[in-house]
Amino acid sequence: MSHAYPSSPTVLIVEDEMLVAIDLEASLEEHGYRPVGIAADMTGAMELATARPDVALVDCNLRDGPTGPMIGRMLGRNYGTTVIFLTANPNLLDDGIDGALGVVSKPCGYDSVGRIVDFAVRARGGDLSKPPLGIKLFGAPSQLRAIA
Repeated sequence: MSHAYPSSPTVLIVEDEMLVAIDLEASLEEHGYRPVGIAADMTGAMELATARPDVALVDCNLRDGPTGPMIGRMLGRNYGTTVIFLTANPNLLDDGIDGALGVVSKPCGYDSVGRIVDFAVRARGGDLSKPPLGIKLFGAPSQLRAIA
């Protein structure tokens, strides 16, 4: 399944706090994105990953523990998904995660979600200009282009 941009890229939400996840899902839909689902743990994320989402918003600490970084790495490497971590613990990712674009501290505003995903979609095409406020990018731009 391939997506012709700019038509509704798909987004996977990996978040175990259901109110936060539902809020993210509503924001994504309002901004014209298609959520493929909400996963609260590694098992759920890997099941939904088979849909090959374009972008994933991943929390670090999930229902099954601090599995977010591992999930993000797997999504980026195995499925070609552009991963952005949304976490209250950005210091867990100081050195970055292979295959991930960057990290945003939670809480982030409703409108910020749209700007963050807009940037992730542009980054998939190699455009890393004008990252939104609040995102900390991982690695050098050449490494980031390799995941796009």
